[in-house]
Parts: sequence; structure tokens; C-alpha cells
Amino acid sequence: MGEWDHLGKLLIGIGAAIAVAGALLLLADRVPWVGSLFSWMGKLPGDLSIKRDNFSFYFPLGTSLVLSVALSLLFYLLSWWFRR
Repeated sequence: MGEWDHLGKLLIGIGAAIAVAGALLLLADRVPWVGSLFSWMGKLPGDLSIKRDNFSFYFPLGTSLVLSVALSLLFYLLSWWFRR
């Protein structure tokens, strides 16, 4: 195998995972059990939401922190798994 084969396979895998995540988000409203998986997103304590007459601002700070911790843990476990 060439030295770029591993990188190519990694990028294909990441692209497939993003495509699956996008499909799940599109189907979240149509399939009952998928919608309940994502119902907590954007409704956590710490998510900032300001609504005025002609202005609305939303910043999902709490959701961002939870997703950051979850993804960090996932990548740590994956790196540990591949180092064995």
C-alpha cells in the first residue's frame, strides 16, 4: 500500500459518518424514536436565547460543552483502541 492509502480510507470513513449523521438529522422529525434522541439538543441549561421584537439571538453554549466533552471522550477511546 502507498503512504496515502490510509489517509484516503480515513477521509472516506469520516465522510460516511458525516453523511449518516446528516441523514439522521433529516429523519429526526419523521421517525418517532430518532426525534426523541435529538430532543435535548438546544434545550440545556446554559443555552442562551434572546428574543425581541425584530431580533432573535441563540447561542447553544450548554449543548456545545456537552458535545465537546462527548466527542473528546469518543476520540480518546478510539485512539486508545487503535494504540493497543
